Amino acid sequence: MAYGQNLILLLLTLAAGVAAAVALLHAALQRKDAFPAVDRQSKVIWVSILAAATLFIWLFGAVNFLGIIGVVAMLVYLVDVRPRVDDIQGKRWFSKR
Repeated sequence: MAYGQNLILLLLTLAAGVAAAVALLHAALQRKDAFPAVDRQSKVIWVSILAAATLFIWLFGAVNFLGIIGVVAMLVYLVDVRPRVDDIQGKRWFSKR
């Protein structure tokens, strides 16, 4: 039973860690002026938050207290900030336009 639980925790941590790294990379590659234009924190703040989130997830796991904080920060970026930043720059992801 413990083996199955450990495997699930490992898979959750891998998925969250990769997603956080992708979010960090995305934030780092965006224009600096796109973040204030969509009424969000600055690029420096988001890159810092996502760097800490990625570090927390990889060091502590996705279901540890600090790991959960990292997962929440990563999800806020991917669900709220990224689409707005992409939209204002005219970028389309997963779109057939």
